[in-house]
Amino acid sequence: MNIKSLLLGSAAALAVVSGAQAADAIVAAEPEAVEYVKVCDAYGTGYFYIPGTETCLKVAGYIRFDVGFGFGDAYDNNGGQDWADHTRAELSFDSKSDTEYGTLTGRIALQGNYNGATIPTSGITGGASTTIGSAGNSVIIDEAYLDIAGFRAGKFASWWDNDFTGESDKMSNNTNFNAVRYTYDAGDFYAGVALEELGGISGRTITLPNGTTFVSPASSLDNNSLGIDASVGGKFGAFTWQVYGGYSQREEEGAVTARMSADIGPGTLEGAVVWSSGLNSDTFTNNYDQTGEWTFVAEYQLKATDKLTITPEVQYTSNIVPDAGGNWDTGHMWRAGATMDYKIVDNLSTRVSATYVNENYGNAGGSADWVEGFFRLQRDF
Repeated sequence: MNIKSLLLGSAAALAVVSGAQAADAIVAAEPEAVEYVKVCDAYGTGYFYIPGTETCLKVAGYIRFDVGFGFGDAYDNNGGQDWADHTRAELSFDSKSDTEYGTLTGRIALQGNYNGATIPTSGITGGASTTIGSAGNSVIIDEAYLDIAGFRAGKFASWWDNDFTGESDKMSNNTNFNAVRYTYDAGDFYAGVALEELGGISGRTITLPNGTTFVSPASSLDNNSLGIDASVGGKFGAFTWQVYGGYSQREEEGAVTARMSADIGPGTLEGAVVWSSGLNSDTFTNNYDQTGEWTFVAEYQLKATDKLTITPEVQYTSNIVPDAGGNWDTGHMWRAGATMDYKIVDNLSTRVSATYVNENYGNAGGSADWVEGFFRLQRDF
């Protein structure tokens, strides 16, 4: 065998071995495709598509820490402390998708609260502008509703929840119900009506700072009680207007609010007039109107800088003390204060509010005055 034959034979053998090894080679599996979350900008910032669907979802919320305080007639003689802290965490989920009937919306807002102490107060509106409440934990569904083609059903805030920017006014009480609502919205004009379940109540005793005791006339538990809430409003140029009213089937009482705002100078001027026919809840406040027969409120939201907003506010309410039948009878109240909002950094802000309150009980005798307010830190996301 010559060298040429040996080389050819060796090459053939190597080819056979190489072919066999190639047949046994391990082939790596192809990686599965990853479906990344896509931004959904059709409904504003913060929305993203739920993978595999055409539904857009937004997750948001805030963390809030308050320290409330009060001193004067509504706080000094109650045997308790006159300050308390409060922590709140809220997490909300908003879902939206297009349908043949318009945008289908779903909202869930979960809220957890912890108050460090209980501060007993007296007076018709004692403790109204502070975050002071009952001590302990609570986890609640603040809102949970579905909305399509102007119809809304679930648990949500009524039009009465649209408070002024400042923290000195007292214009509404319970504003969050299980309800059904329809709203026609044409952009510069809207009109809507809602049917709300007010729930059962029982009577309550309130002792004023002068020692006078009143018992609210509501004394029955009527779980079938309903409320009717309606609102119209709109805007033209720099002006925005709104009228809303509520009627309680249980007490056959109601209240109406008319308000208007306008951009003037470096801020916004806003005013409101509220009328209530009488008591329609278990306290000396209503589910709709808050404190008396006639209420007048005005505030000016001054945009001092890009970060600082100062809002002075004043309120007068007549006939704050009811008679035994639940009809507004006598007395009056003044509230005046200011709220300061400061943006520390993006999504972190602070709010400080202080309010002077004077209640005169007219023919019921006596009066009371006090100062109350709070300091707040809030991180939004």
